Amino acid sequence: MSTQAPINDLRVSTGNRQILAIALPISFSIFVPQINFITNNVFLGGLGEDSLATAGITGVYYLIFAVIGFGLNNGLQAMISRRAVQNRIDEIGKLFIQGVYLSLGIALLGILTTYLLAPTILELTLNSPEMVKKSVDFLHIRIWGLPFLYLYQMRNALLVGTNQSKLLVWGTLVETTSNIVLDYGLIYGHFGLPAIGFNGAAIASIAAEFLGMFVVFSVIEWKGISKKLGLYKNLRFNLPETRLLFTQSSPLIFQYAISVISWEFFYILIEHHGPRELAISNTMRNIFGMFGVFTWAFAATANTMVSNVIGQGMSEEVPRLITRIMKLSILFAVSLCLLLNLFPQTFLSLYGQGDIFIREAIPVMRVVSLALVIMAISNIWLNAVTGTGNTKINLQIEVAAIIAYSVYAYLVLEVYRLPISYGWMAEWLYWMILFVLSFMYIRSGKWKGKVI
Repeated sequence: MSTQAPINDLRVSTGNRQILAIALPISFSIFVPQINFITNNVFLGGLGEDSLATAGITGVYYLIFAVIGFGLNNGLQAMISRRAVQNRIDEIGKLFIQGVYLSLGIALLGILTTYLLAPTILELTLNSPEMVKKSVDFLHIRIWGLPFLYLYQMRNALLVGTNQSKLLVWGTLVETTSNIVLDYGLIYGHFGLPAIGFNGAAIASIAAEFLGMFVVFSVIEWKGISKKLGLYKNLRFNLPETRLLFTQSSPLIFQYAISVISWEFFYILIEHHGPRELAISNTMRNIFGMFGVFTWAFAATANTMVSNVIGQGMSEEVPRLITRIMKLSILFAVSLCLLLNLFPQTFLSLYGQGDIFIREAIPVMRVVSLALVIMAISNIWLNAVTGTGNTKINLQIEVAAIIAYSVYAYLVLEVYRLPISYGWMAEWLYWMILFVLSFMYIRSGKWKGKVI
């Protein structure tokens, strides 16, 4: 017999205990895949510096489509949270199913884009023909994990939006464990598996995303959440609901997409400096993933709690709530920043690239560690804007920051050919602009009365 999950009162309070109760399970669900991701890069680093460098290009390319799903996830999460606090439980299942259909349609577009356009784009932008071929071969495999990833992300919106983030851990654990084991087996040929090399990481990731998706939907079913929320009561495609979800999420989708596309542009500029610089930058992306997990968790918490509190008719509490979440985010970020700066060699030595690699990477790590602290502030305010429901403002803020980021990176890396540590300072500029504009919007009060 399944265990019914209590879904009677989905309102949240605004104290630190409630913030941590939501944020810590989310942080765990983000942290464990980052271990998976870093382990993947460590294994690929064992194949040589060129493989670690190529993993930077392919990783950011796949991340473009991953964050498109994340944008849909955040839009759906805000809408589910608002429906939950309004006690419109039947509408949660309808929204969720339309989110599934919409995500699968976007996944199909991602697969077609990768096969039809990605080879030409990489040929035109990368200097190394060998890297182009290696990247294209990898992506033609890796992109097939996208449908599983998107379905996996939809469950995040459901569980966080209904204040059940503690259930995120099960799918995360299965996905991470399986990916690490399969990475080791398929890259190097252990456990009786074929030694596929670089492309083995792509196959391992697809299998892991499928297993993670399968487990989390099994947990939702086992806990009785699907029945309680009427997830499968109406499986028909509903154009008005889908249009509403897309209208709400599309600014976030474009926001996250152009953000990571600019990161891919940044990596292409880095590739023009050489494979070592690209390999170093790939490790910096690992640092953002590993040490930014608490910031992203608090950001997701700000999104759902702001939406929930507004739905309770407590708009006056929103600025104080954001400040509380921001203080906790800063506390975690500063602690991790100090850890990075005290022991940089410990982290960088994991990739097995030697002393010269570590020595050249440390100045870049100093720059990135400060960017993480700035991100810990700005990301909370930006996701609070998402929680208000005015996602068009998110897109406008993102566009302004991306333009500044891209112009700076191009001038520093391509025109003046400065060291890549100066190029990474673009992150400081990007996050500061996001903070200033998000802060100004929240303080303006123009979001009050927004209906979603």
